[in-house]
Amino acid sequence: MVLNDLGRKINGAIQSMSKANVVDEKVVDDMLKEIVRALMESDINIKLIQNLRNNVKTSVNLDENTGAANKKRNIQKAVMDELTRLVDPGVEAWKPKKGKANVIMFVGLQGSGKTTTCTKLASFYQRKGWKTCLVCTDTFRAGAFDQLKQNATKAKIPYYGSYTETDPVQLAHEGVSKFKKDNFEIIIVDTSGRHKQEQELFNEMQQISSAVNPDSTIFVMDGTIGQAADGQARAFKEAANVGSIIVTKMDGHAKGGGAISAVAATRCPIIFIGTGEHMHDLERFTPGPFISKMMGMGDLSGLMETVQDLGLDQNKGLIKKLEQGQFSIRDMYEQFTTILKMGPLSKVMGMMPGIPPELLAGTEAEGGNRIKRFMCIMDSMNARELDGEGKEFVDEPKRLVRVARGSGTSVAEVETLLQQYKTFAAMVKKMGGQNGLLKNMQGMQQGGGAGNPMFNQARMQQAMKQLQSGGMPNIPGMGGMDFQGMINQMGGMAGVQNMMKNMMGGGGMPGMPGMGGAGGMPDMAKMMKSMGLG
Repeated sequence: MVLNDLGRKINGAIQSMSKANVVDEKVVDDMLKEIVRALMESDINIKLIQNLRNNVKTSVNLDENTGAANKKRNIQKAVMDELTRLVDPGVEAWKPKKGKANVIMFVGLQGSGKTTTCTKLASFYQRKGWKTCLVCTDTFRAGAFDQLKQNATKAKIPYYGSYTETDPVQLAHEGVSKFKKDNFEIIIVDTSGRHKQEQELFNEMQQISSAVNPDSTIFVMDGTIGQAADGQARAFKEAANVGSIIVTKMDGHAKGGGAISAVAATRCPIIFIGTGEHMHDLERFTPGPFISKMMGMGDLSGLMETVQDLGLDQNKGLIKKLEQGQFSIRDMYEQFTTILKMGPLSKVMGMMPGIPPELLAGTEAEGGNRIKRFMCIMDSMNARELDGEGKEFVDEPKRLVRVARGSGTSVAEVETLLQQYKTFAAMVKKMGGQNGLLKNMQGMQQGGGAGNPMFNQARMQQAMKQLQSGGMPNIPGMGGMDFQGMINQMGGMAGVQNMMKNMMGGGGMPGMPGMGGAGGMPDMAKMMKSMGLG
């Protein structure tokens, strides 16, 4: 995400302040100048920036008789609090209720990604166990129904629309009535868009709203418009009784921060942000975790939610083996299969505390191709080789040649796969056992039914606050989870970052010409799988 660059610049300013021997007003002013410059480059309103600067200076007492370390920690906390306030509208968003029909109407201008976002949201709730469907009422744009039909078919979501009916109000009424009779829980209505805020568009939205009586109206807004989001959000909020907002195209434009802060100023809650074109590229927006993730501090609640969505807890056999530190080549194959069903792997890794955003860059497409190539190699292995730990290839090198010929690859590529397997297997042995990462992560979980997170939200928020205020202390009531201990298990923060660079960064993989440094994601995803994190 482009906002990672903003996080990097703000982090740089805070780190410069942290290196100062004496924390005085000049040091704080220099830090704030860098932060202000970074925020302005993200097209955030100058008045909002000025408020942030003044609030940080007001909340920090440099005359207080405390050590330099405490002053630095207080300044960092003040910056994090103000950044969070910058994107927090202070209003709780509507949430659907299980067991009843929740009608959600989408509105927005053309080109904002509204139709695609409809399917993404339906898919999001479907993964959490809701019965979802789509209704297309866009009769203005040619191909709108075809687009929704293709997206819904790909995501296996029921849909309703017509090539002949030209009355959008009639389509909305028929579609919603049909799906209510069929006991669907999430009914998403996609409406027409226009090139600008036309009165005709607002009239149509109001007519459809009267016909279907939506429980919530969501405005889909293009994040690339920056500060202009303020006026657009206010206009739609007044015309269509918008209850919440989804900001799209946050993956490729520096003005995304300006859009989010502008919307927050209207006191209309943002519920999701679109970060790409794929079905999983829709992230739940929560101000605190959003800022924490942008700053490279991770998002524990998002991480645990992703773990649950992937259904890792259902593979009891694998979890038991991981806890015992056991991991075969077949286990790696099974996890590669799961990886291919996931969204972008860099986003999952971005939720882990202590992982710098700049280390998460990579080409997802090439990473997926590398996984498929690895799986092709493993398809050419026999049962003994798959259930082993690679010793067979050391004892009988001819097996390397046989597998390479059977998979249409080279011996060097087979050796590379085995080397990667050894890396992950070693990590599983290190992270497994009673004090391993998987056991600690499970200590944060608690029972929950379909659609309910299996983690304690209050504990997650407590963890994030402690991470933001500096350090990684033990957190009471979280199953004895010791963040610093986990990091130490991987060789400290430097060890984590070096491992990330080796697996994701430049230099590529030996014996695999043309792979370069791009697409290192599968390696990191495999690491997560082997740790039981996703």
